[in-house]
This record gives sequence, structure tokens and C-alpha cells, in this order.
Amino acid sequence: MCVPGPDRPSRTGAVTRWEGSTPMPQPRHETTALSALVARVAEGGLSAGEAVGGALERLDAAEPDIRAWVRVDRDGALGAARRLDTAPPGGPGGLLRGVPFGVKDIIDVRGLPTECGSPLRRGRVAASDAPLVARLRELGAIPLGKTVTTEFAYFAPGPTRNPHHLAHTPGGSSSGSAAAVAAGVVPLALGSQTAGSLTRPAAYCGVAGFVAPVGGPLDTTGFAGLSHSLDAVGLLTPTVADLRLAYLALTGADRRPGPPEPPARPRLAVWPGTELAEVADTMRAALKHTADRAVADGAALVDVDWAARTPRLAEAHATVMAYEAARALATEATQPERLSAPLNELLARGRATTAADYRHALSVAERARTETLALLGDVDAVLGPAAPGPAPEGLTATGSPVLSRPWQLLGLPALTVPGHRDGRGMPLGLQLIGHPDRLERLFSLGHALEEAIGATGPV
Repeated sequence: MCVPGPDRPSRTGAVTRWEGSTPMPQPRHETTALSALVARVAEGGLSAGEAVGGALERLDAAEPDIRAWVRVDRDGALGAARRLDTAPPGGPGGLLRGVPFGVKDIIDVRGLPTECGSPLRRGRVAASDAPLVARLRELGAIPLGKTVTTEFAYFAPGPTRNPHHLAHTPGGSSSGSAAAVAAGVVPLALGSQTAGSLTRPAAYCGVAGFVAPVGGPLDTTGFAGLSHSLDAVGLLTPTVADLRLAYLALTGADRRPGPPEPPARPRLAVWPGTELAEVADTMRAALKHTADRAVADGAALVDVDWAARTPRLAEAHATVMAYEAARALATEATQPERLSAPLNELLARGRATTAADYRHALSVAERARTETLALLGDVDAVLGPAAPGPAPEGLTATGSPVLSRPWQLLGLPALTVPGHRDGRGMPLGLQLIGHPDRLERLFSLGHALEEAIGATGPV
């Protein structure tokens, strides 16, 4: 039976219980949440049914407070687990056998509605899996259900709350996926990014996030698109090592990879982001701490004139996104009364954008991509804040995506590295931007930085 998420009891008492909580600790050992589950199932210490049953128990405990799930496919998930457990040797299942995962509700899962956080898509059942979901099934992973998205993956929030502090946003648009991983319900969730839809919630919720390069190798077919030039697949896991495991499995690995090789004397371009946003003192301190630690471990820092680069990219990104969204959602725009004010404003801007302005924005992106790939030929990654600060208080907005806009315009891979937190225990995520042809180097560097951050106290 496929059912909506658990009932929403009164918040009285629940908020009080969570508001003073500190972040759930991230594992700091070689066997992380996803890889530990993969190993236990592979070695016979845990059945697929037990893995899924445990996830459902954790979901039932967390969901009244977190509200991360739109729909939970209990019977479907348990049935898939039983089939794996009763299959003969050599039967179905692969590297991610028995891993329960969440799916952002703009991504098709056969037999489940893809509602995009909007009443305009209510009850639209997907006839087939998105290729990314189908690939995960081939690997033995089991979709637990659909996670909350903001309306059409834009700004209007759903009901999801930040697991670290219920009065704060989890970010968006991949809000439910990030919160489900942060709450420990699932070790893997699918999201997407068009502006800051994956990087920001990963940073706010204190989990690792990976934004795949635009255009491949992870396929966005079966995603409800917002901007075809900008839309990208996103993965969320507890740690960077888990991201690497998931990505390698999705792209063809047939066995568990060994630990990432530590990067030898990496070169980093440190980007403060202050030319685009007012960056919180705590985020600046987290960035400085990480850069200093990297230098102490042998990294070299490279100076870049960011003010001459990123503002024009953020502006061009906004132009491309509005123009393409207005065309992708042209049918929905005929019912403005059923859309949020922010989405109506985006679509109006897109309709008012001329084709000449759109083409100019694309040409800005093309020139800047060439320049930035040249930079990434000289440095291993750009290191900067993943968001201007910790998750803002309040649930009526999802925070600013501006620090992701330049990199998403260029279609580059982005890695959110968790570990830092402020004095209230709220996560402070950093991001690494890398070369699309050097993803193993990006994962290795992200893993090394995550390990270096370690059990750092509040900044």
C-alpha cells in the first residue's frame, strides 16, 4: 500500500523537544552510514527486509517533527526487499542491495504520483521510473517513497523542518531529501539543482551533497524540469565517502570502492563569496579554518579576482533560469491563481526577457565556462561557502541560492562538505567546485577536507 506520510500531530511539545538540540554527529570513521549498510547486507549481517524495516521505523519516529515525506510506499518497499531476500544466488541485486532511498517529488517513480509540490500536478501517477531510479533498482536499492520539494523546485516551501532546529528552514528545493538523510531515516536520497536546490539544503541540514555536471553522466530524464540548460541531478548522503560510493555505483562500479586516495599537495582557489552575498561571520570562520587546515596539510592557495568573475555569472544565471522556466511551465502559468507569488514573478520575468537577452546570457556562460575550466586546470577545486550562513530561522522561505548560481550556470560539479557548526549547533556547509572530467579528484579532496574538519567545535 502506498500511503501519504505519517499524520501530522500537534506541534506542541515537539518543537520544544527539538529546538535546543545539537546537530546529530556525522560519522568520522572509514565505514560511513551508506557504506556500512552496503557492507552489512553484502556480508549477510543484515537482510534487505531488515534494512527497509529499520528505515520505516526511523521514518515513523522522525516524521511527525521533520515532515520530509510526501508519500511513503511501505508495501512496495517491503515487497521489493522480500524479493531480494528470497532470490536465488546470482539473482537480482547489486552493489547497493537493500539500500532504502528517498526520491524528490519532481522525479518519476513508477506507480507513484509526481506532484512537484503543486496542486496542478496532484494525482499524476508516473508510468515508469526515471532512468536514475531504474538504475538504483538495478543496483538493488529500494525507493522508500517521495520526499518534499518546493513548488516546481523553486522557492515556495513545503512543510519540511530542519532536523537540527525545527524552527529553521531545511533549505530548498530538495528540502525533504536533505532532511530525510540528516534525520538518519535513509542513507541516500535523490535531489536536483537548478540554482541552489541541492547545495543549500545539504549545507543547512549538515549532510554531504553532490551536484552532477549538467548534461551527464547522470540523466535528468524523468525529472520535472525547470530550466534545461541548468537542471542537474543531485545526490545526498551522510558523508562525502558515501557520495563517492553512490556515484561510482551509478556510473558502473561493480564492487565497493576502496577509500579515496588522499590528494597530494592540492591547489585550492579559496572563494569567500562576499562579492555576491553578506556572508555570516561564522561561515567566514569555517572557511578560514578549513583553508588554514588544508595549508597545514600541504595544500597551496591560489588568488583569484572573484569580483571580476562571479557577479556577471549570477546575473546571467537568473536570466537563463527565468527565460527557460517561463517556457517549461507555460501551461501552468495559465492558472496563476494556483501558483505561488514567487513562481508567478519568475515566470513573468521570463516572459519579459527577450530572446536577445537570453542568447547574451548563454554567451556569457560559454565564455566563462572556458575561462573557469582553464582555472580548474591549474587548481584542483574552488573552495567556498555553500550558503551565506546557517539555515535562517523561519519556515516561510528557504534561504538564498546566490552562492550556487555562478557554478550552476557553468554546469560544473559541486560537492557540499559538512562538518562545521555554529555556536547554536547549526550546520555550516562548505562547497567544492571541480572540473567535470576530474570527479575522482573532487571526491578525494572533499573526503580529505571532511576528515580534516573532523570533530571541530563551534566556530
